[in-house]
Order: sequence, then structure tokens, then C-alpha cells
Amino acid sequence: MSLHKQPELKEAVLNLPQKEKDKLLVRLVGKDKMLMKQLHFQLLEDQMDLEDRIEKLKERLTALFAEGRNSVKNIPVYSNYKELQSLIRQASGIINEHEKITKDKYSEIDCRIYILNDAFRRFPRLFEKSGVHSAFKLHDYVKARIKITTNKFEKLHEDLQFDLQESMEEMMAFAMEHGLA
Repeated sequence: MSLHKQPELKEAVLNLPQKEKDKLLVRLVGKDKMLMKQLHFQLLEDQMDLEDRIEKLKERLTALFAEGRNSVKNIPVYSNYKELQSLIRQASGIINEHEKITKDKYSEIDCRIYILNDAFRRFPRLFEKSGVHSAFKLHDYVKARIKITTNKFEKLHEDLQFDLQESMEEMMAFAMEHGLA
């Protein structure tokens, strides 16, 4: 049940002595892993730590796609479409977690462009027209990822857009060529 639906409880919690509130806060934070990661980042990390996080994120994404080379081949068959979609979803989840923790839009968009371009470079045949149902699902998923990435890119400050322009154009050129945009 939400605290917003129980204003009496909210008022009672706010009227607790500070020491009691601190105990409750520590207990509640310990139960929510994402909140714990967000607080750790906000309270204990600085710009250098953010840069380290971004570097580790990119290394993790690179390793994920390198491992994916073992399970996904650049051959247009059912299993490869499914595996590649799973790989891109997994990479997107990693990026989502990074963004929820850091709230850093630039690195989020940079990494989203990176995973799409990496998938396009490694597995171009899987983005060609196909009659296989799993190909349609992969293509629809990638179209949605491109749309989300493009919308977020357009909301960035123009100086940040300039830094990402080349990789964004590479992504969009491939997408246009293969009917994904």
C-alpha cells in the first residue's frame, strides 16, 4: 500500500523523533537494492567515479557482445534472431540500471547507440528482410530501440549531440538502409 493513500501514517512517520526516522530509513534502504545503489552513487561517488562507471559499463557491454559471438552467428536462421534479440535486451537492461543509478543521460545514449551499432556491425545479415517470424520480432524491437534512442538524443544539449553525431549518423544510416527507421 502506498504512503500517499494513508496521509495519517505519513504524518505519524514525519512526527517521529529523528533517531527513530534514521533507524527506519536505514532498515528500508537495506531492503531495496536499487535505492541502495542510487544512494551510494549520490552520497559517496564523484565525477571520477562516474567516469569509471561509464568505462566499466562499456567494457561490460563489449564483453557481452564478444560472448554473444559464440551463441549468435551472422546467418539468418530462427535461433540467431532470438539470441541476438536476447543479447540486445540484456545489454539494454544493463544500460537501464546504469541510468537509474547515475541519471547520466549522455552515457546512457552513448551506450544505446554503441550496442545498436555493434549489433549492426557484427550481424548485418540478421537485419536483412526475412520471412522468419523471429526476424520480425527482432526488427520491431530494434526499431523501438532506435526510436527511443533518437528521442533521447534529440533532448540532449546541442554540444552533447555534437559529440555523439558521428555514431548516431552511422546508426541511422544502417537503420535507413535496412528499413529499421
